[in-house]
Amino acid sequence: MVLSKNRLVVSCPTEEQILIKELVALSTTEQIRKIRALPVSFEEKKHVRLVEKIFLKICHWSVFPLYLNFIQKCNRDVYLCVLLCCLLLLQLIRRFGYSIKSISQSLQLWRGIMKEIGGKFGSSVLNYFVLLKWLLLFNIFSFLVNFGFITIPLLVSDLSPNVSPNVSFRGLELLTGAGYFNYTVMYYGSYSNETFRGLVDYDMQLAYFFTISVYMVLCGLVLIFSMASSFKKNYALADSASNSAWQLLCSWDFSITNEKAVNQRKNNLRIQLKESLSEKAHRERQTTSEQLKQYGIYFGFWLLSTGLAVGCGASIFYLCQYENEVRKSTHCCRNPEAETLLVPFVVSLMNMVIPLFFSLFNKFEHYSSQRRQIYALLFRNVLLRLSILGVLCYYWMNTVPQKFTCWEPVVGQALYRLVIVDFIFLMLGSLFGEFLSNVIGTKIQPRLGVPEFDVARNVLEIIYAQTLAWIGIYFSPLLPVIQILKFFILFYLKKVSLIHNCQPPRRSGRAAQMKTIFIFLLFIPFFVGALSIVAYTAWSLTPSEHCGPFRGLNNTFSVTGEWIDDVNKLSSTQWVVWIYQNVIKSEIFYFLITLIILVIIYIFWQLIQGRKELIVLLRKQIVNVGSNCPPE
Repeated sequence: MVLSKNRLVVSCPTEEQILIKELVALSTTEQIRKIRALPVSFEEKKHVRLVEKIFLKICHWSVFPLYLNFIQKCNRDVYLCVLLCCLLLLQLIRRFGYSIKSISQSLQLWRGIMKEIGGKFGSSVLNYFVLLKWLLLFNIFSFLVNFGFITIPLLVSDLSPNVSPNVSFRGLELLTGAGYFNYTVMYYGSYSNETFRGLVDYDMQLAYFFTISVYMVLCGLVLIFSMASSFKKNYALADSASNSAWQLLCSWDFSITNEKAVNQRKNNLRIQLKESLSEKAHRERQTTSEQLKQYGIYFGFWLLSTGLAVGCGASIFYLCQYENEVRKSTHCCRNPEAETLLVPFVVSLMNMVIPLFFSLFNKFEHYSSQRRQIYALLFRNVLLRLSILGVLCYYWMNTVPQKFTCWEPVVGQALYRLVIVDFIFLMLGSLFGEFLSNVIGTKIQPRLGVPEFDVARNVLEIIYAQTLAWIGIYFSPLLPVIQILKFFILFYLKKVSLIHNCQPPRRSGRAAQMKTIFIFLLFIPFFVGALSIVAYTAWSLTPSEHCGPFRGLNNTFSVTGEWIDDVNKLSSTQWVVWIYQNVIKSEIFYFLITLIILVIIYIFWQLIQGRKELIVLLRKQIVNVGSNCPPE
């Protein structure tokens, strides 16, 4: 190759190799600077740049010697042609990958609807539908796993449950989950404890235990990684002092495309800025007596909110005892099966009515910041639902096993009823609650305006619904089927109600940070609480003696011990026995794991603190540099 006849001659391949090798080793800026410095014509510089670009596209230093050997045996035109062909091939592969990605995105569930909602109502409302879709996928995965590894093996065997000829389907079972459903594969009690013989032996006990365990572990891992990723992006380096600046400079939601939504968002942003500035000025003007009065108001309403949550929990406990008495004395009512709907009806009614009081309390408290107001409302609603769920789980784990010989299906039926009645109340709230609010705000009292879509309340509703499914997966392996139908219908119902009856929330906060909070609430306390209930059931409670796959065992976890005893008889699997004896059953192992996790958390926390301090120093440095610059 000849770059110039008189000044730079690269007539042999070795000089060209050296030149390209030097260019590849440099950064992009240095490459351009070095090529510009070459004492050759512009066309020859373009040629050098082209060869160097092609080489970077298709070659790496690990294959550089092969490339050198190739160009030593070929002239310039041949290897340049090969390089161009390789570049075209890489472009075709890249375009093919983009096409596959585009097709996969177009096949995503509700992609078009998500874009429509985000364009009209913004990211804060979109977060609700994204979470709803996410939970729907959780339940689809749960159904496929449970049906494939637990239900299908039972159905194809000779031990599948048979419905008694005296039992007929009456329709009420769709609400109560009892009667006809009690003789189907819907509940724990219908599953066998036998090992199915065929091409391979299939142990139903191990299948039931490991399927439920693996699903719960996978859900926990997905939630942990999602929460960590969201926290790193939105909270790790957040600066509370820059809230007003964020509202002014960074709070515009670019996903909004609808003109009406844009004007509404502009008006909401203006109101938020005015409120933020007035609240800050009001705090600065507050005297000590006014602050004490404000704290007294906070304390009074928090005491009232806590009392409401505790009172709801206590009333549910006594209502469960009353239901048990009704079940014992069946002569006291004509339809004892319908009486079982009383508890889920009252629970759903509390979950719908009590949050309205919490919202009313919030208006009287006059929190100094929007974030505190949202967090207070969230915490009160979480406290209410945890109180009710805690009392119900206590009753199921302590009272029901003592009063029923086959108690797991009883708990499964109770959870089924809660899921169904909760779904009915969600539909009524969307069809009538939001619709009536819209009619009142537009026709009867126009000053009220169109109701806002309460993102926090709606998110807590689906989190609560998913918690019921997590608790019930042990007692009713096919409960995710009901949850899939529930979330699928709820998605379209909420979408229609949102478009026709609601407007975006005026005070929505930072959408990304609210998404982090929702994932955190989904994991702690709801998923952790559900996992604790399932683990307590498997570890501490004695299974029913006459039904279910774990009949005859001291506890559910004992199935692993029996499996290890069988494995111990095989000489080739002694390592599994050693891991079980010295790792799984060792308290020291869990202590070390906990210690390592705490150390890792501490290290990452220190890294975050160090980055925050570095950001503060850099900001001070920017201020100092700006103050030292002379005016022009």
